[in-house]
Amino acid sequence: MIYKVVLMRKFWAKLLYKLLLVVKHKRNMVIMNKTKMQPVTSFYTLRAVLNSGKELAFDQLKGKKVLIVNTASECGYTPQYEELEELYNQYKDTLIILGFPSNDFGAQEPGSDEEIARFCKVHYGVTFPIMQKSSVIKSSDQNPVFAWLTNSALNGWNTQQPEWNFNKYLVNENGELTAYFPSAASPLSDDILEAVEN
Repeated sequence: MIYKVVLMRKFWAKLLYKLLLVVKHKRNMVIMNKTKMQPVTSFYTLRAVLNSGKELAFDQLKGKKVLIVNTASECGYTPQYEELEELYNQYKDTLIILGFPSNDFGAQEPGSDEEIARFCKVHYGVTFPIMQKSSVIKSSDQNPVFAWLTNSALNGWNTQQPEWNFNKYLVNENGELTAYFPSAASPLSDDILEAVEN
């Protein structure tokens, strides 16, 4: 019985995800750093806490592209975990993906850090780093990484806040924020693949 419930939940999540990908509207625009604006504050000064409780200093990420994604386990976009894992495995030598679980949108990440880690591993085989759950929206307790990603006084150009779960920010191998991708952008979309490859 539990197996059936899990299968049904996965089926409906994938169906909803596919329907959401079809919906295109103004908020779902890719934003690129076309003028090659440089960060004011170095990306490599940032730190985050991994789901395990260990600290990740971003200076360890030098020389790799970094795709930062705010995630949630009960969202219509949750099946993107599978595509993120595929992208991570395909470009493992040049790209690192960092998942930042957040309960900011629709209370769709209610679990503890342990529950989130288990969910990601069991349902999607996630091997890329997952951070501790935090707030990604502009507030007094906004995760410092998302404060950097969404403040042009820090990153040099971008002010786009996450509008929902699974917004994606790409930082190049020199620590420059190069692109923002909305929730509906599949991690395996041409836009993201082209940005990762260039």
